[in-house]
Amino acid sequence: MKSADETAVAILGWLAGEPELLSRFLALTGTDAASLRKAVGDPGFMGGLVAFLMEHEPTLMAFCTATETAPEEVVRAHQAFSGPANFEDI
Repeated sequence: MKSADETAVAILGWLAGEPELLSRFLALTGTDAASLRKAVGDPGFMGGLVAFLMEHEPTLMAFCTATETAPEEVVRAHQAFSGPANFEDI
């Protein structure tokens, strides 16, 4: 089982080979390609990588298939970065 950080780094590695998705991620986060190396390790950035997948199931499943990662690992990483969902506040 991968740690949340390892999962986020795997997502970034996969996105690096998916130019359209990487461009979309960078546009959504306001990060540029030059800032990526500095951002790795920042919990907010790492959580954003995981959230990017969690927000679009086809992208999540493409990552999981390409990297042989169980979707549950991505969910665990998302929970680690975001904390458990608290639906009582909605």
